[in-house]
Amino acid sequence: MNFAVLIPLLILYLSLMSGLAYYGYKKTRTEADYLVGGRDTHPVIMALSYGATFTSTASLIGFGGVAAMYGFGLMWLACLNIFLGVFIAFALFGTRIRKSSADLGAHTFSDLLGKRYHSKFITVFSGAVIFLFMPAYTSIVLVGGGRFLQETLGLNYNAGLLILAIIVGFYVIGGGIKAVMYTDAFAAVVMLIGMAVFLFMSYQAVGGVMEGHNGLSSLKNMIPEALVEQGHRGWTAMPETGSPIWWSLVSTIIMGVGIGVLAQPQLTMRFMTVKDNNALYRSVLVGGVFIFFMTGAAFMIGPISNLYFYNTSGEISLSNANGNVDVIIPMFISALMPEWFVYLFTLTLLSAAISTISSLIHLQGSAFGEDILKNFGIKSVLGIDGSRIGVIIGVVAAVILSYILPGGIIAQATAFWFGICAAGFLPTMIGAFYWKGSTKQGAQASMIAGFLVSIIGFLFLHEKEAAAIGLSKVLFGKNTLSIYPLTHIDPLFYALPLSAVIFIVVSLMTKTRSNEMDASKASEVG
Repeated sequence: MNFAVLIPLLILYLSLMSGLAYYGYKKTRTEADYLVGGRDTHPVIMALSYGATFTSTASLIGFGGVAAMYGFGLMWLACLNIFLGVFIAFALFGTRIRKSSADLGAHTFSDLLGKRYHSKFITVFSGAVIFLFMPAYTSIVLVGGGRFLQETLGLNYNAGLLILAIIVGFYVIGGGIKAVMYTDAFAAVVMLIGMAVFLFMSYQAVGGVMEGHNGLSSLKNMIPEALVEQGHRGWTAMPETGSPIWWSLVSTIIMGVGIGVLAQPQLTMRFMTVKDNNALYRSVLVGGVFIFFMTGAAFMIGPISNLYFYNTSGEISLSNANGNVDVIIPMFISALMPEWFVYLFTLTLLSAAISTISSLIHLQGSAFGEDILKNFGIKSVLGIDGSRIGVIIGVVAAVILSYILPGGIIAQATAFWFGICAAGFLPTMIGAFYWKGSTKQGAQASMIAGFLVSIIGFLFLHEKEAAAIGLSKVLFGKNTLSIYPLTHIDPLFYALPLSAVIFIVVSLMTKTRSNEMDASKASEVG
């Protein structure tokens, strides 16, 4: 890397980001501006911000590395991301979320659910879940950015983490969601250019699309024996149905993230920033194209890296990375791409990291200040707004977790956060916007059950997390309390159906009881 070129380029990039953040700060005059952008954001800005928030270093670095290990099966996740994460999310969920938030005067995700169900408990509980658990997701986005800076620039990993965290913390504290969305939109354009060039040059390096896929299919004998025993059948084929790898790929990676996107608080907040439904409809195409070039490109580049490394070194990607999937994509960039592209992708990864981290930190801050403190009558601490204090706490927590979490954790931690959100929030969200018979009690019971069962599943039943955390080993002397295939089935598969059933049953029971009480009062009056 020629730092005489890189440093001025970074200064220019950060100056542009800072200018946009300052513009957002100047446009932020009210609480509604800080939290929901004044509800007048341009649809293209919203779509790009949504895409940039959704596509983090976890997608480009973590999931790209997982695709290098598992193969093209991850393209099913790209399809779900576009269908559920854009078309269904914008046209069905987004329109209801936008209208309900405006009608109820809700400024946060938790505030929207709480006001819809007339429940302070729901507001505080969901806000606490976001504030307490989201740092785990934020931290792995930081890890992805830090790993890239380490592998491509030779920058100290710890320094990379701190630089990203400090940059984001400053402009989120000052400009709120307006600053976040303006910088997101600029970051999205940089990301789109970077990934499109990366995808084209990756296939060019292996002889084209057909030659690349045929060459990758012929490398089946290079798959490590440990992966073959778990069901791996090649990078251009799905794993053996019912095998450990198949369950991990389908239940955790594809379904966990693909369904969980509908219940992501940081994404649903974007729908609350536009003024009407037409703005959402107009943003669908922009969002769909962007998500394809982000997730779809990463899931194609990952597998192709195996053929490139085999042709140049005689080893596949996983071997070159010493088993750490989180460094495969950075290594591939360093080995394949010309110097000018490393500069461009440096900005791409910085954009991906900053855009997602800023959105997550903004949400954590608003959850702390708006959803938790204000519901206990606390508007500020030492004269500082509670949301801004929440931002500082969120940044510090994410940095600390970045040092604690083990290597190769990016994709798994993403699936964990998406999965618990789906189980805890999705039935309640669907009921809030599409079922008049839903009740406060049903929503409360569903959320508690969804989160509780999900967390129990990750702590004691799902092998990868349970073994890494070690609580089951300490308490019961074994890594998990379950047997195969439950050890490899994502908790989403049983937590979400259970949460939905509890929501429906409790709502029906409490609705009937409420009707009986109303009838009894009417007869007494009569």
